[in-house]
Amino acid sequence: MLITKEQIFERAKQSQLWAGNLIAGYQSSSAKLKNYTPIDNSAIGYIADGSAQDVHAAVNIARETFEDGSWSGLSPQERKQVMLRWAQLIEKHSEELAALDCVDAGKPITECLNTDLPATVETFYWYAEAIDKLFGKIAPTGRQEMGLIIHEPIGVVGAVLPWNFPAQMFAWKVAPALAVGNSVIVKPAELTSLSAYRMVELAYEAGVPKGALSLVCGLGEKVGEALGRHPDVDVVSFTGSTEVGRLFLKYSAESNLKEIVLECGGKSPQVVFEDADLDAAIPHIMAAAFWNMSENCSCGSRLIVHENVKKTLLEKLTAATSTWQVGDPREAGVSIGPMIEQAHFEKVKSFLDTTVKEGGKLVTGGKIRSDLGSGWYIEPTIFDAVTPEMSLFRHEVFGPILAVTSFKTDDEAVNLANDTHYGLAASFYSQNVHRVMNIARRINAGTVSVNGFSEGNITTPFGGFRQSGFGGKDNGLEAFEQYTQTKVIWFINQ
Repeated sequence: MLITKEQIFERAKQSQLWAGNLIAGYQSSSAKLKNYTPIDNSAIGYIADGSAQDVHAAVNIARETFEDGSWSGLSPQERKQVMLRWAQLIEKHSEELAALDCVDAGKPITECLNTDLPATVETFYWYAEAIDKLFGKIAPTGRQEMGLIIHEPIGVVGAVLPWNFPAQMFAWKVAPALAVGNSVIVKPAELTSLSAYRMVELAYEAGVPKGALSLVCGLGEKVGEALGRHPDVDVVSFTGSTEVGRLFLKYSAESNLKEIVLECGGKSPQVVFEDADLDAAIPHIMAAAFWNMSENCSCGSRLIVHENVKKTLLEKLTAATSTWQVGDPREAGVSIGPMIEQAHFEKVKSFLDTTVKEGGKLVTGGKIRSDLGSGWYIEPTIFDAVTPEMSLFRHEVFGPILAVTSFKTDDEAVNLANDTHYGLAASFYSQNVHRVMNIARRINAGTVSVNGFSEGNITTPFGGFRQSGFGGKDNGLEAFEQYTQTKVIWFINQ
């Protein structure tokens, strides 16, 4: 039965939404956590309060399933058919899943329906279709020998998800990891577990063996750490803060040296040169800066602009912010919803006062919309005269505050863009093809977009440099690399 967004919104009002542990042949305890929506800070239901014992049970069944070959032993074509059925079910239930992410994360429903869920569906279809088109290699040898170079599933995968794109990040990790034959244990963010729970249910309906895909909900310090330290987990793929990413490296070092894949924070630059087409750039700059309430790792939170066009650009951006409506994310047309929780709201809010004290000049915005719901709503805000020494230039805010810094020369622009511990994404604007080629190579970022804001698409690997992460990439065929291991089989003909 299909469920509409209106029905999800009503169930949320009645506190009837639930996300529990899904572990084959195992009954978790009845412990649960109350789940609140950032829209108005009201209770919308509960999630399971998972434990290390739950993780251990999930790992045991994952390993058993991997070894018995009920999923890992299927041919790529057989797994493909199951993955395609799952993709079709997710597509069929897109409205329900979009509404779950809306109430769980405070994301605008329009974005969930038109961006997040279509991208989620595309990811599942793409990896389902890709899995039977991967080939190994044959080593160059003489007639007396033959060397096969093959890729095998790594085993038990822990996927630890962020709260900012719940359904889409589930797809980015689970689709390639499962398609290649692994057993996967998903730990969704405790703030946003609803869509993950529903998608795992749909996976079982599609024919994914329950032992090959488990869900353990709960707190990071209990469930996430248990996954990171478990001696029978082969790899943990984590998206989230750099601080927590460091912890997973520690967990691995202190346990079985499992592989750790990190996609962490960012402080991405947007560089606007003197010859840029400003009118064409405006919607891209706005999207990079404020899309998803700026709760986005690749958020273009530093606008580095040539001094000769800064005044004109700021006038155009100020006018553009008025079209970004702040409000209840369940309503169509709303672009900016609430911050995810009060602690995060307070952190973002602190940058408003700190930037003024440090010498930044408020251009537009800066107001807290305490009249809306939870009160965790912040207008799109732009500060000018931000220098590299200021907190707003250096630290990831994860909220709708844009820092503007001016430059005179190309070298100065590149130095400012690269003046960060991160290196996830960058964008720049110029009509000079020689400058474009030169600057794109000099900026230290995993994805550099030219004359527009983009993270690439499903075919291109996504991941960063420096403290933005390492160990593997999401998206593209490269995503399979973090979930497989390479084996050489050597034949001797004597």
